[in-house]
Amino acid sequence: MNIVVFDVETQRTFDEVGGRQNIRKMGLSAAVTYTPADGTFHHYTEETVGGLIAQLKAADLVVGFNCISFDYEVLRAYTDEPLERLPTVDMLDHVYRALGFRVGLDGLASATLGTSKSADGLQAVQWFREGRIQEILDYCEQDVNVTWQLYDYGCKQKHVKFRDKRYRVRTCPVSW
Repeated sequence: MNIVVFDVETQRTFDEVGGRQNIRKMGLSAAVTYTPADGTFHHYTEETVGGLIAQLKAADLVVGFNCISFDYEVLRAYTDEPLERLPTVDMLDHVYRALGFRVGLDGLASATLGTSKSADGLQAVQWFREGRIQEILDYCEQDVNVTWQLYDYGCKQKHVKFRDKRYRVRTCPVSW
């Protein structure tokens, strides 16, 4: 099975484009994919976004975190393809439906895997402004790696973990 795990980073923040309703105006700064079948990461920038879209379309399954309402929306500025129709596991969506509230990737990764993200999207926007594209790609690759590990854990264990408001570790059933 050709699984593609991916994440995108943007050039602009929500505030700069007038809010969530304008995600398409945020611009792609960098994106990374991972294909578990051969263990390879692929790096993309705005100039090579066509390759990213082609790789996603060729996948048997796309895996991401908040990818349906965010990453695909960022990419809609570059294609008319209905990306939301791709066979996709959006882990945030699964967790939200199971729990009734959102838990971030960092929260799930720290409770489930004992690891955390190395930066955040706002830092990546700042790096873009400073021309530090390789740092964005490195950060994005680390996020994709964490996303893959969390997905793989959930597939095998049928749950992921998070901390509740009292910092107790809880489990969330998943069926991805």
